[in-house]
Amino acid sequence: MQEERLNELAHELARELKSEADLSTLSKALLKRTVEAALGAEMEAHLGYGKHEVAEQARTNTRNGHSKKTLKGAQGEVTIAVPRDRAGEFEPQLVGKYQTRLTEFDDQILALYAKGMSTRDIVAMFEELYGATVSAGLISNVTERVMEQVEAWRHRALEAVYPVVYLDGLVVKVQENNRIINKTLYLALGLNMEGEKELLGLWLGEHESAKFWLGCLTELKNRGLKDIFIACVDGLTGFADALEAAYPQTQVQRCIVHQVRNSVRYVAWKDRKAVCKDLRKIYTAINEQQGQQQLETFAQRWDEKYPMISRSWRTHWAQLAPLYSYSMPIRKVIYTTNAIESLNASIRKAIKNRRLFPTNKAAIKVVFLATQAAAKKWTKPVQDWRSALNQFAILFDERMPHC
Repeated sequence: MQEERLNELAHELARELKSEADLSTLSKALLKRTVEAALGAEMEAHLGYGKHEVAEQARTNTRNGHSKKTLKGAQGEVTIAVPRDRAGEFEPQLVGKYQTRLTEFDDQILALYAKGMSTRDIVAMFEELYGATVSAGLISNVTERVMEQVEAWRHRALEAVYPVVYLDGLVVKVQENNRIINKTLYLALGLNMEGEKELLGLWLGEHESAKFWLGCLTELKNRGLKDIFIACVDGLTGFADALEAAYPQTQVQRCIVHQVRNSVRYVAWKDRKAVCKDLRKIYTAINEQQGQQQLETFAQRWDEKYPMISRSWRTHWAQLAPLYSYSMPIRKVIYTTNAIESLNASIRKAIKNRRLFPTNKAAIKVVFLATQAAAKKWTKPVQDWRSALNQFAILFDERMPHC
């Protein structure tokens, strides 16, 4: 009945609109009538009888007219009539007693905030697009509620085993004690037993150390994460020692993606494609011996122009070599760019517009919202996951969770 009534309202409204100019008000007017119809249905359910229903016996509570309320939403400001009852007991659910904006209004604020827009930018945008006057305090109140989500997310339970966990960091500028300080947002992105990506943890720190990382890993452990097969990192200071203490069986693998990216940082654009092609021969070699041979071949070709590349690979060889002990399906999972790079790209896009964060909390809120937006796209397992999982089952048989 409710759906039929809303359809009738829509057709009635369409008949009332006589010109094309009137069509510009359709969205706002339809929203007003839809909300009022829903509130009327709520009042009917509250009282237990219809609006024009004849009473068979005395009623203890009846309708008592309407009060006006102005709501702010994507369509601008919409004034609606809210029904009242004589007993003053009616509490509408669609639009709460003290609610002055629609939920979608909050959703748009958070979406814009997640894209890196400042509070002032959002105020100006709503004024320009919707004609809705929004205070900076209101924007702050909406975004502040994100911290409740952050805390709940940070304390949620984790699965017992994540075969692969990527740990990475991005630098942000935060104002603290009248100084601008470079801080790092550290991310732990895991692949669960289904091959699905899941952000496990998010921390903001100023100095990397074994103590810092031990605190992060202990937090994951206390939330239920008992084992990690392979941890992919990018030379994080103190991480190896902390991992040895928290997860002594975990194999540390230096991230191939970051190693390649660091290698081509100073390579001329005209040489980049050829350099990447030769680097690929190193990390796709059949075994470690062949990998070392490919590194020597690379050095012979490129050391004259870019000697720092082969030097870096030799320096970090001990952390790169574990890759060769795994089959190709697992290697693809370890050095694929899709797992961590897509997340990093989303975060960088969000923080690019915010060159400076006023507080640690502001940085956490923006990054958290950006990661939640990115997570909506994680609908499929990583490529070739089933093949990799079969290999994990053989290599880590005693540590694999069995149903």
